[in-house]
Amino acid sequence: MCIPGMGTAMRELMAVPMQPDPVAAPVSAASAAAGASPVAAAGVEVQSGVARIAGVLWCTRHRHASGRADSVAVFVHPSSNFMGHYALADMAARGIDTVGMTTRYIGNESTLLLENCVIDIGSVIRHLRNEGYRKIILVGNSGGGGLVAMYQSQAEHPSISAQPAGGGPDLTRADLPMADALIMLMAHPGRSLVLTEKLDPAIVDEQDPFLRDASLDMFDAANAPPYSAQFLARFRAAQLARNERITDWALAQLDRIRQFSNGQIGDLPFVVHGTQADPRQVDLSIEPSERKATTHWGPAYVANMIPGSLGHYTSLRSWLSQWSNRLSNGNGYQCLKQVSVPVHVMYGTADPGCYPSYAQGLYQAVPHANKLLTAVQGGGHYLHNQPAQKAFACDTMADWIKGLA
Repeated sequence: MCIPGMGTAMRELMAVPMQPDPVAAPVSAASAAAGASPVAAAGVEVQSGVARIAGVLWCTRHRHASGRADSVAVFVHPSSNFMGHYALADMAARGIDTVGMTTRYIGNESTLLLENCVIDIGSVIRHLRNEGYRKIILVGNSGGGGLVAMYQSQAEHPSISAQPAGGGPDLTRADLPMADALIMLMAHPGRSLVLTEKLDPAIVDEQDPFLRDASLDMFDAANAPPYSAQFLARFRAAQLARNERITDWALAQLDRIRQFSNGQIGDLPFVVHGTQADPRQVDLSIEPSERKATTHWGPAYVANMIPGSLGHYTSLRSWLSQWSNRLSNGNGYQCLKQVSVPVHVMYGTADPGCYPSYAQGLYQAVPHANKLLTAVQGGGHYLHNQPAQKAFACDTMADWIKGLA
């Protein structure tokens, strides 16, 4: 059902059927010997029984009042609700149909598997292909950047037959229609990479965030910015080491619970403290830009600990899929190396969390010449209360899409 939207755009609610998850290989030889199965290992990932039974992905579509366009831009994020994305109506008013999609993990990243997000994108693209769209463009905004790169790499060169912890889904057997182009909008290269750069290395006890190594504490007055090169080198190495420790612990815990439960339980939840400790958030001399010294959730010291910021609640399997620097399949830099379609990377010069170096790295990772790098001058992460920057971004995206062959 279509209802009047903003300006010349019409808005409708879409219920896209989810495709069945392809079966993957057994979780491991040891777990198989203990009686585990892919179904048991995966468990219940979505809390709502109504959502599980419904088997649909909720999306909003905006269309120009004159009728359906030939091209549609699908705005994607692993867990954010993009049904109300700021660009949907404005892009439709410029003659490009838009879809703000959600994955099965809408509003809840605690059990998120990137591999399932890939399947959900495939379901939406298949639905739109069946409706007759000539061009489908994936717009990976923020954390959607690494995800759309992962999707397209698997659509073109399917290689992932299991999640990092073992078990489903098998993306080599999934229905993953290729997108015709990618836009990386205020995007970072992937959740595992970004979280590693924000993990607080001063935490020495995962159960107690206030038991800290002062020599690695970016918030300690003794280490006040501007930070020295020596401090930053030790800090970055310690962040990576902490990510590796959590990964090793998660793998060991998976083996332990499989043995303890005789394969009946394949996952457990846990908490990650300190996920917003990036020196760039307080030291503007590091990778200078027009950003302010803050985060998407406010001052770094507060955002580092509050429950609402990135990656605090997860599970063993989810950690390995989306947050593990070593094992996650969502490295956008690596995924883009396998992509053949046109790619447009756009970034805000005042974005406090997705830095120009991310955009440059994504652009350089594209192995062909059909790519574009565009700066939104003065643009923040959400372009909130920035009408000129939002208009520029939407004009630029719409014009680029119309120019695709």
